Amino acid sequence: MNIILKMTALSTLAALAVSCGEKPVSQQEGDFRYLVDEFADIKIMRYRIPGWDDLTLRQKEYAYHLGEAAKYGRDILWDQHCSYNLPIRKVLENILENYDGDRECKDFSDFTVYAKRVFFSNGIHHHYAEDKIFPDCSREYFATLMKAVGIDAEEGEMMLEVIYNPDIFPQRKSNDASADIVLQSAVTFYDGVTRDEAEKFYAALQKPDDKTPVSYGINSRLVKDEDGRIYEDVYRIGGLYSPALEKIVDELGKAAEVAESDLQKQYISTLIEYYRTGDLTLWDKYNVEWVQDTLCTVDFINGFIESYTDPLGRKGSWEGMVNIKDHDASLRTEVLSSNAQWFEDNSPVDPRFKKEKVKGISAKVINATTLGGDCYPSTPIGINLPNADWIRKDHGSKSVTIANITKAYDLAAQESPKNTLEEFAWDEEEVAAARKYLSLTDEIHTDLHECLGHGSGQLLPGVSPDALKEYSSTLEETRADLFGLYYMADPKLVELGILPDTEAYKAEYANYIRNGIMVQFSRVELGRKNTEAHMQNRKLIAEWCYEHGLKDNVIEKKTRDGKTYFVVNDYEALRGLFGELLAEVQRIKSEGDYEAGRKLVETYAVNIDPALHKEVKERYDALGLKPYGGFINPEIVPVVKGGKTVDYRIEYPDDYLAQMLEYGKKYATL
Repeated sequence: MNIILKMTALSTLAALAVSCGEKPVSQQEGDFRYLVDEFADIKIMRYRIPGWDDLTLRQKEYAYHLGEAAKYGRDILWDQHCSYNLPIRKVLENILENYDGDRECKDFSDFTVYAKRVFFSNGIHHHYAEDKIFPDCSREYFATLMKAVGIDAEEGEMMLEVIYNPDIFPQRKSNDASADIVLQSAVTFYDGVTRDEAEKFYAALQKPDDKTPVSYGINSRLVKDEDGRIYEDVYRIGGLYSPALEKIVDELGKAAEVAESDLQKQYISTLIEYYRTGDLTLWDKYNVEWVQDTLCTVDFINGFIESYTDPLGRKGSWEGMVNIKDHDASLRTEVLSSNAQWFEDNSPVDPRFKKEKVKGISAKVINATTLGGDCYPSTPIGINLPNADWIRKDHGSKSVTIANITKAYDLAAQESPKNTLEEFAWDEEEVAAARKYLSLTDEIHTDLHECLGHGSGQLLPGVSPDALKEYSSTLEETRADLFGLYYMADPKLVELGILPDTEAYKAEYANYIRNGIMVQFSRVELGRKNTEAHMQNRKLIAEWCYEHGLKDNVIEKKTRDGKTYFVVNDYEALRGLFGELLAEVQRIKSEGDYEAGRKLVETYAVNIDPALHKEVKERYDALGLKPYGGFINPEIVPVVKGGKTVDYRIEYPDDYLAQMLEYGKKYATL
C-alpha cells in the first residue's frame, strides 16, 4: 500500500523551470522529446535511463532479464481488473492491426482514442477514477469494425454489451457504501463471494498472537463453488495465471545466473519457489531477504503487491519495476534513513505507537529501466516496501524516489506555456516562493513520505494489519503524507542540509493545501465522488486542517474576480494541525480503530463540493493541460556479434500505440 503518485504539481514545476530561464527540451537534449502523445485526459511521455552506459555487461544483462520478467506479468493485471478485459483488448488489437476501411473518419478516430484509453488503464475502467470508459463512436459503428475483421457476431455482441451498457461492470472497484462493494466491483479477486463471506473467511485464518502473520489472500482469488464451498484459487505455477508465471519464472532464472551478488541469487530463488508453490511464508522470506540487499546497483520489484484495487484492501495486484541506483542523488535519502530513529523518537504521536528501535530503513534515488504491470504505463514516483508491518518492524524497509520519472514529467510539461500555479495561487509572493523552492520541496516530501512515513509507527499487540479493511489504503497514505508534512517544517532538515533554509517548507505547505482542497479535482468528472486512495488522502488532510483551523484563520478561503483561493495564513499553526492529525491517524492504525477511520475518511475524503468542483474544472480546462500522465518504456536491445551478446543498447521508441500492440503480441500469455 506504499506508493506515491505524481500529481498536479508537475505542470507547476515544469513551468518554474521555464520561468527560471532553463533551456527548452529540444535545446537541452538534442531532438529528444519527452511528450509524445496526448488524448482524452492523458499525456504519454518517454523517460531516459541515466547511468545505463556505466553498467557492466553483466549488470545490463541482469536488468534486461528482470525487465522481461516485469513485462510478462501484463496479462495478469488485465485479468485481475475485469474478466472481460483480455477478450476486449484482443478485439481492439485485431481492429487496429487489420481493419482496412476508412481510418481517417471521425468514428475511427474516436475508436482509436477509446483503444488508447483502455490500453492506458489496463482495462475498460479508468485507471484512477475506476469508472467504466465509454467510446465516443456509436455501438453500431463499433459492430461494423468487429465484423470487418472477422469477429464472430455472437461473441462481438456480448462484448459490445459489456463495453456500452452502463449497468454492466460500472466500476472497477465499487465505493458504494449502500451496496456490497465486493459483488459490485468488476475486479476478479472474488468469484461469487459476498463481502461478509470474504471477511469471515479471512477472519477465521487470523491468529491473534501471531507476531509474523502472512498476508492472507494477497495472491489468490476467493471462489464459491456450486456447492457453496468457499476456497482460494491461488496464483501459482500449475494454478491460476500459470502460463504468465511460467514466463516470469523463466526470465527470473536467467537473471539469477548473472546477479550481482549471492544474496540476489538467494532471494530470486526464493521468489521463484514462491511462484511455483504459492506459499505465502516464502513470500515473506523473499521480502526479508530482499530488504537486506542495500548495496546493489540493479534492483527490482516483482509480484502481487499493492492492494489499492481490491475493495477490501487485501488482494495484491501484479506489478513489476526494474531500476538502477543513482549513487550521487542517493546521498540525500541516505542522510534521512541514517537519522530515522531521531524522526521516530520526535514524532508527535503517542509513545505507545512508536518503534523503540527502528531497524533496517534504507532509502535511495533510482532511475527506472522497465515498468510493468500496475506500474505501466502510469507509474508511481516513489515506493516503500515491503508492506507487511512485522517485516518493517523486525527487518526494515526499502524506500525509493524515482528520479528519471519525475524529470520526464517535468520536462514534458515545459512545452505548455500555461500552468496551474499562476491560476490557483493567490498572489505573486506565493508564486515566487514556489518558483524558488517547490521543485526541491516536492522531492523532499516524497523522500519523507516513502523513507520515513511508511516505515514509522507500530501496531499494538494483537491488532490485525487488515483491521481498517477498505479504508486501510487511504489512511496509510494519509499517515505517510502527514509524517512528511510535519517534518518538512522541522529545523532538523536544515541542520542535516536537506533544505536550504527555514522558509523553504512554506512552498510545500501552500502547494499541498491548494492541490488537496481544490486543484486535484480537475481529475474527477462533475457529479462524481473522490474515490482514489491518494486523492482521498490529500483531500482528507487539507479539509480537516481547513476546518480545524477556522477559529484561528489558519487557512483562509478567499475570492477574487469570481475565483476561489485557499491561502495559508499561519504556517506554524498549520504544522501543529498536521501533527495533531498525524497523532490521530497513527492511533487509528495502531489500535485498528475501524469506526474512527471510517468516519474520518467518509467525512473529509469522499464528497466534493459541487460548486467548487465545477469552478476548478472550468479553470483547469481553460489551461489546456492533461491531468494524467504515463510512459512508453525504453527498449533494452541485445547487441549480438558472432553469435554472442556483447552489449545491451537502449532505444527510445516514440509511438505509444505501437508499443501497446507489440506488447499485446510478444507478452500475451493468457
